Amino acid sequence: MLYRIIYFSIFVAGGYLFGLRQGFPFEGVYWGAAIGLTALVIDYVNTKLGIGMLIGGVIGLSLGLLFAKLLYFPVKSALTGVEGDYISLALNSLFGYSGLFFGIRQGKNFDLSSIVNIFRGKVDGESPKIIDTSVIIDGRLADVCEAGFAEGIFIIPQFVLQELQNIADSSDPVRKARGRRGLDVVDRIQKMSNVTIKIVNEDFPKIREVDSKLVALARQLGAKIITNDINLCKIAQLQGVNALNLNELANALRPVVLPGENMNIFIVKEGKEHNQGVGYLDDGTMVVVDNARRIINNSVNVVVTSVLQTATGRMIFARLKEEMEKEELKAVRS
Repeated sequence: MLYRIIYFSIFVAGGYLFGLRQGFPFEGVYWGAAIGLTALVIDYVNTKLGIGMLIGGVIGLSLGLLFAKLLYFPVKSALTGVEGDYISLALNSLFGYSGLFFGIRQGKNFDLSSIVNIFRGKVDGESPKIIDTSVIIDGRLADVCEAGFAEGIFIIPQFVLQELQNIADSSDPVRKARGRRGLDVVDRIQKMSNVTIKIVNEDFPKIREVDSKLVALARQLGAKIITNDINLCKIAQLQGVNALNLNELANALRPVVLPGENMNIFIVKEGKEHNQGVGYLDDGTMVVVDNARRIINNSVNVVVTSVLQTATGRMIFARLKEEMEKEELKAVRS
C-alpha cells in the first residue's frame, strides 16, 4: 500500500512541476493525479488478473468524474469565496476515487464469458442452455445433439463439473462408473460441431444446494435448464426459469399405442396383481398383461386394453390375444 502512495505522489508532483513551467500549476496537479490514478488502476488489476475489475474500475471512474462535473457549477456558485480550481480538484478527486474503487469491487463478480454467452445466444435466435449433472450422466442428450435436434450454446457450471468429479472419485463402484460416464459424455459433446460448450466459473457461495445454484445462474444469464430431475424443474418454474425435462421429450417421442392394437411382448417377470405378467417395449415402456404369469420368459401376442399416462412415463395394460379370441368366439356362438 505504501509504494502505491509514493507512486501516486510522484505523478502528482511531476504534474505540478510540469504545470508550473507551463504556467498552470493546478491543472498540472489535476492531470498528474489523473495519470497516477490510471497507473494505479492498471497495476492493481494486473495483480488480480481480473478483466471484470478493469471494466468495473473504468466505468466507476468515468461515472465518478461525470458526477463531479455535474456538481461543479452548483457548488462553485454556492462557495463564491473559494477558488474554482480547488473546487474542481476536490470534486474530481473525491468522486473519481470513490467511483474507481466502487467499480473495482463490483467488477470482481463480473463474468465476461457470461455476457458473451448471452450475446451469442441471442444472435443465434435462442437462449443458452445450462445442463445439470443428472442429464449429463444420463447420456441421452449427446444422442439428441448428435442427431442434430439440439444445437447452440450449452453452459456447464464449474460446480457441476466438480460434482461430476466427486462422483467419479467415489469409492462406490456404481457411483464411480456413473461419474466417469458423465465425464465421457461431456467430452463427446465438446467434439460436436453443432454444439458449443462453455464452462463458467460463476458460483454462489451463499447457496449450498446445486439445484438452487443452477436456478440462480439461469436467472442471471437468462438461460434455460436442461435436466431430467422433476424436482429441479418444479423449483425452476416456481422462480420463473424455463426448464426442459429430457424425460418429457423421450415420452413425447414414444410411438403412439391405442387400445385394440396387437403386439408381441416378452414376459420377463410377474406383476403386482394376481396372475399378471410384465414385459417392456424397446423404448422401456412397461406392459402389464393379465393372466401372463404362467408364461414368464416367453414371447406372447397380446391386445392393448388401455394406456395410462403418468408423470414418470407411460404404462400399457393388455390381455393375451389367445384369450381375447376365445371370448369373441364364445360370444359369437352364444
